[in-house]
Amino acid sequence: MYHVYIIQSLNFPNRFYTGYTEDVKKRLRSHNHGQDVYTNKYKPWKIKTIITFNNRQRALDFERYLKSPSGRAFAKKRL
Repeated sequence: MYHVYIIQSLNFPNRFYTGYTEDVKKRLRSHNHGQDVYTNKYKPWKIKTIITFNNRQRALDFERYLKSPSGRAFAKKRL
């Protein structure tokens, strides 16, 4: 399974990060241990949304969409 996830910073609630992974728990641990340059300074993180796909390319396409301006607006309003 392929997952697109949105995490939210606990210390900076207006900060979100969108990513793709095959193992959400492992990836969240990675974010919370400071192993990601983009999320290190806003840790700790909690999972806000997980969307699961059977198709890897669809998951990657949806992640790319959520990182676009219209995708961020969609996520803010719907997810």
